Amino acid sequence: MTVICWFRRVLRLDDHPALVAAARDGAVIPLVILDPDEAHDHPASAERQALSLSRLEAALHQHQSRLIVRHGKPAEVLEALARQTGATAIHTTIGFPFASEHGLEAAARRGGADLHLHPLADLVPRGSVLTGSGGVYKVFSPFWKAVRQVEIAAPLAVPRLSSPPDWPDGDDTDWPQARAAMNRGWDVLAGHIRAGEDQAHARLDEFLDGPLPDYKAHRDEPWRPRATSGLADALAVGEISPRRIWSRVQPAYQDSARGAEHFLSELCWREFARELMQESPDLDRSCWRPEWNDFPWRRDNEQAEAWRRGQTGVAMVDAGMRELFVTGQMHNRVRMITASYLTKHLMTDWRVGLDWFAHTLSDWDAASNAMNWQWVAGCGPDAAPYFRVFNPDTQGEKFDAQGQYRAYWLDPRAEGAQAFADAAPRSWQIDLTQRPRPAITLAEGRDRALAAYQKHRA
Repeated sequence: MTVICWFRRVLRLDDHPALVAAARDGAVIPLVILDPDEAHDHPASAERQALSLSRLEAALHQHQSRLIVRHGKPAEVLEALARQTGATAIHTTIGFPFASEHGLEAAARRGGADLHLHPLADLVPRGSVLTGSGGVYKVFSPFWKAVRQVEIAAPLAVPRLSSPPDWPDGDDTDWPQARAAMNRGWDVLAGHIRAGEDQAHARLDEFLDGPLPDYKAHRDEPWRPRATSGLADALAVGEISPRRIWSRVQPAYQDSARGAEHFLSELCWREFARELMQESPDLDRSCWRPEWNDFPWRRDNEQAEAWRRGQTGVAMVDAGMRELFVTGQMHNRVRMITASYLTKHLMTDWRVGLDWFAHTLSDWDAASNAMNWQWVAGCGPDAAPYFRVFNPDTQGEKFDAQGQYRAYWLDPRAEGAQAFADAAPRSWQIDLTQRPRPAITLAEGRDRALAAYQKHRA
């Protein structure tokens, strides 16, 4: 029998539950669908996926298989390909991020195939780690403690693949809608991407051989080029699985190596976000704490636009926003600083920032993006008994003491600043020699945010 395996944001052969099941079922047609709607909503993430396809294609060739790429709406593509090939089954992973499967099963059946949905290769199956009362954990620390007591399933090996009698035609691996949406930024972003499953494993090797022991000590310093694993984008597009990372880090963890436990807890933070989004599918639209739904955040505004363009006049914030636009990523500490500034000092709705990150992050992960924005805004899961307001200048002095990070992105002569000028839309009229004045002082912004919080609390 001929079956289809839809590589749905799982751009790897290793630890791929849907691929293993498909290989047991029959001759496998590996499929990637480039949806124009996804390119419109998440262009940086779409580019990140597109750049990985040639590596996935090469990996499949090594297993005497091929990659079939089709452009279009998933339901329409699945129906047409099943009918064309006579496939009896379509195997894929559960929609990410917990997307509706509406219409997919019916489309598969119209094409003459059954749709089989398989779980993602996360650390733990969704809903399997619960509190003593049977509920979902709402604070991270006890969730992490519970996960440490669970046996994490071993990663699945690459299955033996057999080929169909006839291969269907495919489209180009380029994603024109994403390229158009990225505009001048496409080529700039491409220079900051190490795409492919093989590259993800190489990065993990480099991390285990180098920065891991000092991960906890240096992970918050954005000026260090190799203090973290750099695997966020590979995880986001499925070039490597959390289970594979966990299995590789375990020896160091069991030997009580410095940094190993802290790194694994950060990997588990991603799982925590998925647990919350499984329970609250509208996590990216509604406040997790419902009492925050009437907090007086401003809707989109001119100051938020200056924030998007890295033109607030606050050095750590502008450096972070430039890093995001150029590389498709932003250092985690700086993400907290920029998000706090938007939601606290500029009193702007967290969803404005969430939407911009969803547009510009090459490592976009819907659950992590939503939970992290709500955590910083104060309306999400957080055990802190106070209203947290980051001071960007103080944070800069602490984590970028010599100013290397800020200089790289703000000094007009620096490589990072020049890259930002090359990537930014011409309509922004970026002048690297001009630094704007902040719309509000940090002290005034903090006081205004605290006053609003106290009034809301009362």
